[in-house]
Amino acid sequence: SSRPLTPDPPPSRSDTYKGWLFKWTNYLKGYQRRWFVLSNGLLSYYRTQAEMAHTCRGTINLATAHIDTEDACNIVLSSGGRTYHLKASTEVERQRWVTALELAKAKAIRMMNDQSDDSGDEEPTSQSDRSEIQGTLKILVSKLDDLSTCNDLIAKHGAALQRSLSELEGLKVPVEGGEKIKAVNERATLFRITSNAMINACRDFLDLAETHSRRWQRALQYEREQRTHLEETIEQLAKQHNSLERAWREAPTLVSSTPSAPTTNKGSERPRKEEASDEDEDTEYFDAMEDSPAFITVTASENTQHRSVLLRDPSEQGSDDGSCCGSLTLHMSPSCNDVSGKELQPRRQRRTHIPDKPNYSLNLWSIMKNCIGKELSKIPMPVNFNEPLSMLQRLSEDLEYHELLDKAARCESSLEQMCLVAAFSVSSYSTTVHRTAKPFNPLLGETYELDRLEEFGYRSLCEQVSHHPPAAAHHVISQRGWTLWQEITIASKFRGKYLSIMPLGAIHLHFHASGNHYVWRKVTSTVHNIIVGKLWIDQSGDIEIVNHRTKETCQLKFSPYSYFSRDVPRKVTGVVADSGGQAHYILSGTWDEKMESAKIVQSSRGGSGSEGKQKTVYQTLSPKLLWKKYPLPENAENMYYFSALALTLNEPEEGVGLTDSRLRPDQRLMEDGRWDEANSEKQRLEEKQRAVRRRREAEASDALDEEYEGYQPLWFHQRRDSVTGETNFVYKGGYWESKDRQDWSMCPDIF
Repeated sequence: SSRPLTPDPPPSRSDTYKGWLFKWTNYLKGYQRRWFVLSNGLLSYYRTQAEMAHTCRGTINLATAHIDTEDACNIVLSSGGRTYHLKASTEVERQRWVTALELAKAKAIRMMNDQSDDSGDEEPTSQSDRSEIQGTLKILVSKLDDLSTCNDLIAKHGAALQRSLSELEGLKVPVEGGEKIKAVNERATLFRITSNAMINACRDFLDLAETHSRRWQRALQYEREQRTHLEETIEQLAKQHNSLERAWREAPTLVSSTPSAPTTNKGSERPRKEEASDEDEDTEYFDAMEDSPAFITVTASENTQHRSVLLRDPSEQGSDDGSCCGSLTLHMSPSCNDVSGKELQPRRQRRTHIPDKPNYSLNLWSIMKNCIGKELSKIPMPVNFNEPLSMLQRLSEDLEYHELLDKAARCESSLEQMCLVAAFSVSSYSTTVHRTAKPFNPLLGETYELDRLEEFGYRSLCEQVSHHPPAAAHHVISQRGWTLWQEITIASKFRGKYLSIMPLGAIHLHFHASGNHYVWRKVTSTVHNIIVGKLWIDQSGDIEIVNHRTKETCQLKFSPYSYFSRDVPRKVTGVVADSGGQAHYILSGTWDEKMESAKIVQSSRGGSGSEGKQKTVYQTLSPKLLWKKYPLPENAENMYYFSALALTLNEPEEGVGLTDSRLRPDQRLMEDGRWDEANSEKQRLEEKQRAVRRRREAEASDALDEEYEGYQPLWFHQRRDSVTGETNFVYKGGYWESKDRQDWSMCPDIF
């Protein structure tokens, strides 16, 4: 394709470079033509030039990008787990883009360093030195631009000169020769002028570089030493913090012996550690939620609101502020105030370690490339990508922070109870942040019990009630005043670069004393970098929690991770409102760390937001901690990043049902590090399950004339839910009685 070699040259004074490139989209569509714009250190792309006004399809920040060239026309850009495979139409065009990208990257890095270099006292250079360095850098950049432009012009004029010289050699007619020689001379002159300019620019550039390189080296060396020192300090602090938290968790005596309202010598109340001190925070702002009334919150002046609350008559316990969420320890019974009920009972010693994960490497892409668009449950996966737990055990992990529900059961205010229920719904995601391995798909009829009656007052039972689609039913009853049940079907789609996991089904929570009945659903989980790079997980979407007795609601928004967002990663925000839609609490935090609630004392209509929507401004009291994630156990990175609870889930236990996940042989072999044996055992179990299904289908076809029930779970049966109107599996009873009798004769042989 003969194209004129004169698109925009790489940026000289102007910072913007535009043009068409081909971008790899997927294996079905291949490369697609897209309009790319390089500006201010960001490379953005659009389907058409017209789209620039309204819809950007994607952006990469060059400051952190890696630029690579595969062959003559290809460019590969990767940054923060995102990769663009680009192709130019010619080699020259590719070279122009690479030059432009490299220059933009250098400039973006320099800008980033300039912005972060405001440390002040520790600077090795004075203010005048710094401005001199910045001035020199600007001159260097302009010289580099001159060199780049001259370089392109030389390439262009050189090619033209070469063509003229070739034509000259082939001439025979003297008259024509004169004109051609004249053209050659003109072109040679142009070439000489440009070459001289380039040589002069090179000389200036080298002189400047030599003059300043020593100073830069000294400054760079100092920065490196400072950074290393800072990293070492942070690492040391993190270790100390971790061990302190572990020590605090393992010292029950400290918690139980601490009086509920510690006082200073003067008798004034001292704020607890997890609650922000009155003097610490003057103003709190929360970002607006996109799909609900936008809000900003400001913390109320503590002197006016908070202090008057503290001096109230303790008999007003049931009023708005006497809460399990608040810091008003004067109003609460000691039982409502302890961190959890854990410390009251002597604990049974459970295991704190499992064998380290073996270092077997296997290419995930070699397995997944033929499975694009398939359901995850239908992809035959070796145990190499699993963790030694079943999906039923993962479902039981939702109970890690059960003490939030114990605390909620003691709350008199249903709005404060809603705050704790919301924190509980977020806490179930905290274990997923590093858990990129896949749990085992349970066999049909597989069960899992988690009996923590003695320690924490609850019993949990899960059963796999359907195989395609895979569905599990879960039932938990607690002696501390609550019952939880759910039926979860996992719908998953492999999209090539990422995997979407969409849990379907409602979670029900009933408090015995008040009759409050809460219902909510889980958000979508996404596993990124399936093909290349480090796997990472994100949660995104909205959760609406409804108290069906009072019609109070909580809207939670899980913000998807964005490299360019200024927000905290893994952010969750929420609003708790009464039946009339009036907001009472603002919730904020992250799904991997902690959640806080702030009580609204006043709300007013504010100015317009960025999209023209009117914002509501909420004035709140200081935020109170609702939930905080436990630190991971020591050596967790070699134990599949399991939490303390997850480490105990597959611990062998006497007296469990014959279909319990703990007795599953392939999972046990995998936990022991015997992966080859686990893979062959997994194959045997799946084949055994397929044979049973074929036999069941044959029985069904034989019984066409008669009533044939099909597969029926052992401990759960289908019932229509009076609250949601959906038909789902609920616990029908009998399991714990069978366990007491140790009669498992009704259990199918699935292992």
